[in-house]
Amino acid sequence: MHELARYLLENLYLDFQGDVSVEKVREFLREDDSKESRALLHKIIEEKGIDDLLLTLADCLRDSLATGVNANTIAEQLQTYSDS
Repeated sequence: MHELARYLLENLYLDFQGDVSVEKVREFLREDDSKESRALLHKIIEEKGIDDLLLTLADCLRDSLATGVNANTIAEQLQTYSDS
């Protein structure tokens, strides 16, 4: 049973539902004047969209599934993405 659970966890597919678009991301970041927010917005503009962001974020969050994913985990990964 443990081997099956480990296998399923390792092969879990993470995706985002709802309206996740450049416009929606900009709407959320518009009120945030932090350095991290500006860096992320710059990265999204540089990458010409959010497809790479969402793929990278989902892939990185898979590593946190066993210990838990929360808003802080996602914020840390967003900052790491914008710094890359």
